[in-house]
Amino acid sequence: MKPSTLRTPALCLGLLALAACGKGKEQGPPQMPPPEVGVLTMQPQSAPLTKDLVGRLSPFRSADVRARVPGVLIKRTYAEGTDVKQGQVLFQIDPAPLKAALDASQGALAQAEATYTNNKVAAKRARELAPKGYISKSDLDNAEAAERTAAAAVQAARANVQTARINLGYANVASPIDGRAGQQQVTEGALVGQGEATLLTTVDQIDPLYVNFTLSVDELGQMRAAQSTGNVTLSDPDKASVQITLPDGRPYAETGTLDFSDTSVNPATGAVNLRAQVPNPKRTLLPGMYVTLKANLGEQNKVFLVPQAAVQRDPAGPYVMTVGSDGKVARSNIATTGTHGGDWIVNDGVKAGDKVIVSGLQMVKEGAPAKATPWQPAPAGAASTKTPAPAGGK
Repeated sequence: MKPSTLRTPALCLGLLALAACGKGKEQGPPQMPPPEVGVLTMQPQSAPLTKDLVGRLSPFRSADVRARVPGVLIKRTYAEGTDVKQGQVLFQIDPAPLKAALDASQGALAQAEATYTNNKVAAKRARELAPKGYISKSDLDNAEAAERTAAAAVQAARANVQTARINLGYANVASPIDGRAGQQQVTEGALVGQGEATLLTTVDQIDPLYVNFTLSVDELGQMRAAQSTGNVTLSDPDKASVQITLPDGRPYAETGTLDFSDTSVNPATGAVNLRAQVPNPKRTLLPGMYVTLKANLGEQNKVFLVPQAAVQRDPAGPYVMTVGSDGKVARSNIATTGTHGGDWIVNDGVKAGDKVIVSGLQMVKEGAPAKATPWQPAPAGAASTKTPAPAGGK
């Protein structure tokens, strides 16, 4: 066979290979499918209207225990910092001078009663003799006047006896209420009650307790405005609740109830004073403590609950990513009014029917297409995703 005949098929095969390579370069790399993301379709709902505030605890009742009679303090009969009952004796004042005063007033009463008896007999005799002309009308008048004066003196003496008996009772200083008695303010041997009621100690009732807090005028005005449009329904004072968080971050087990809302603005703070009553059966809370609290003041209507995983933030504020009807990703700036469970409460920036991206956010880009599938929350107790180690870490 001739050499020229062998070269012809080889040349044809080379041309076919070059044509195939050129065709592959014209097609380029294969296109990636749009990322699949989990979306939650927004529907208007109702959510509690809550405010995170700071409050201070105060006793439900607080009573000063004072010396009401003058004397020397001789004994303290309670342990400081313990619970006491109403009527329980806490201090004793030397009763000897008070007992002597009672005896003296009783003697004066006996003397007044004797004088009255004598004057009564004389007046009776005068009334019998006057009609017979044995005594003058003037003598009768004098006898009856002496009788009346003696009767008044008896009443005054009886009042003095009662006062002396009360003062003697005040020698035993009792607690006016049930509560926890505080530190002793005056030591034994001190002269108390001289010219003023000396403070001996204080008894505080700490179950329940009050928590006092304030709400700014601006916040109150916004709530009233939202109420007028129907977006907010404010609770009755008897139904509004308060949940306390302890200083160590633990939630307090008991729920408080709002029981007072001032009708005027405090000029010193520019806020409205509010107060809630909180049960304290285990004496966990103490008066004077500062606590954070979440006040449930009503209900927000026509808002949207967005999972926290869907909300992102940048210098412009919070926003969410949505998948539009054209299948492309868009950004929506939102306004939040707090949280409810694991969701943000959104009152502006989204509307009914919007598909908010909850999972797969790291794969999307604004303006790019995405495949939306219904998002399902992770089951309770599911293992959490491990946080990757920082770059360069060992």
